Amino acid sequence: MKLYPLLFEPNLHPVVWGGNRLRLYKGLEPTDTPIGESWEVSAVPSSVSVIGNGELAGHDLVSVINSAPEEILGREVARRYGNRLPLLVKFIDAKRDLSIQVHPNDEMARRCHGKSGKTEMWYVIDAQPGSFLYAGFKSQISPYEYRKRVQDGSIVDVLARHEVKAGDVFFIPAGRVHAICGGILLAEVQQSSDVTYRIFDYNRLGMDGKPRELHTELAAEAIDYEVQHEYRTDYVEEENRSTHLIDSDYFNVRVTELSRPFHRNLIKYDSFIITMCISGDCMIKVRSTGDEVLLKSGNSCLMPAAIADFDVIPQTGTTQLLDAFIDNKDRSIGRMVTRFLHITKK
Repeated sequence: MKLYPLLFEPNLHPVVWGGNRLRLYKGLEPTDTPIGESWEVSAVPSSVSVIGNGELAGHDLVSVINSAPEEILGREVARRYGNRLPLLVKFIDAKRDLSIQVHPNDEMARRCHGKSGKTEMWYVIDAQPGSFLYAGFKSQISPYEYRKRVQDGSIVDVLARHEVKAGDVFFIPAGRVHAICGGILLAEVQQSSDVTYRIFDYNRLGMDGKPRELHTELAAEAIDYEVQHEYRTDYVEEENRSTHLIDSDYFNVRVTELSRPFHRNLIKYDSFIITMCISGDCMIKVRSTGDEVLLKSGNSCLMPAAIADFDVIPQTGTTQLLDAFIDNKDRSIGRMVTRFLHITKK
């Protein structure tokens, strides 16, 4: 099977809190349906991405990965995750506040649902003046107080509220209570999981006209009640350089703003690369094959691990990209150091 950068058909999710920006952002015709999420690259069984370009157009991503797991995912990723894509990336348009929620860690998600846990990160693309989100607690509470505040609707009073602007980054590990609020458009990178526990939903009705399900007791078990000093991720972005945003056990994320052609040899990571085009169309050209794809603003691409040596060429002045991958290079070095220390201790 010939490998090339994969683009995808639109995979839009209507939700009660969604808005009307995502279709326009992705260059699609607008409709009146409130769209909250665009699942850009997904292997989640409930909503698998379909390839939209080249010889594999019309095939679902899971079946394509199964035909060449090591070449697409990377040898180490395929081994660690059983030939499964471990990440899900989305664009999210919150016209209204999302529910107050929390995600379980791997142990709890596997025990209760037979699925992966859900650690995620957010990159704010646009925020209307005064927009804010919740991430973490601002003061210590007990599980007893948590239940009382869910009952009386005052749970938001003990959450850390953060006013946001374009470029803000938040890391949301499993167990951290959070909510995206109205007026925010963002990119989300997360573990490949659809497990979410709603804590409080403002007593509103869902798209079907019925109250949405809450998961008060499951959430109580999942919550990390520890209070952090700072929840926002600090970084300094430099033009025409890749800037580290998140390095975690689950994913690595970089942001790059380019005003000129940029060479990227990422084969060293032994990982697929998911590139989300935040703004400014760009051409992606694979060095080994010469294949080119046009990645438009508001769309995403999956670069197979085996050909992750490519050039990015801005088409409209500047382009801004968000990359998500698994850094197996650093993990290999870490394993070597651990083995060395183990041997010297002997």
